[in-house]
Amino acid sequence: QVRLVESGGGLVQAGGSLRLSCAASGPFFSSYVMGWFRQGPGKEREFVAAVSWNGGSTYYVDSVKGRFTISRDNAENTVYLQMNNLKPEDTAVYYCAINRGSVYNTEGFGSWGQGTQVTVSS
Repeated sequence: QVRLVESGGGLVQAGGSLRLSCAASGPFFSSYVMGWFRQGPGKEREFVAAVSWNGGSTYYVDSVKGRFTISRDNAENTVYLQMNNLKPEDTAVYYCAINRGSVYNTEGFGSWGQGTQVTVSS
């Protein structure tokens, strides 16, 4: 099985920045689409961002457009989520996942990591 390990979460004040990382191991292939999801307290898990295998295509939920940037380093089997101008509503556990489909198939992700907590104070 593919193993995904998220890191980089923490506590930050509103307006601050964090960079999340997700390292993949096991039978992982660079051709997989990579994505980030989050689940806030009392909320359903929601899609955040996805990136194609070569980084040429990205897709974001409207609430993070202009603030978050997803990228990947295939040589390191790692995907990143740069989060700028963080807001309290961004508080959530952030998970990375893989998709054998397209960046727009937000229901096709799996092999979830354990998550990393992001807390944004007001």
